[in-house]
Amino acid sequence: MSTDIAAGNRTAILTHVRKTLVELFDLDAADITPEARLYEDLDIDSIDAVDLVVELKQFTGRRINPDDFKSVRTIDDVVNAVERLMQR
Repeated sequence: MSTDIAAGNRTAILTHVRKTLVELFDLDAADITPEARLYEDLDIDSIDAVDLVVELKQFTGRRINPDDFKSVRTIDDVVNAVERLMQR
């Protein structure tokens, strides 16, 4: 893991989340903006969200509490949740 990511670099986290969403769900990277809403804009359902959390667990190397992601609605919310995980 690079030191940028270990330090919780938001750009690195956003880049990883974008790459993951493109690979897992065949989304267009241009649609994955910080303001994009997971369910409404990107059509990510609850099963997809579980897959995303599993991948983020591997990315962070940390256990993820589902409550950390309950209020996640946008890509920016995902980045914030991952950043908080990295700071623990």
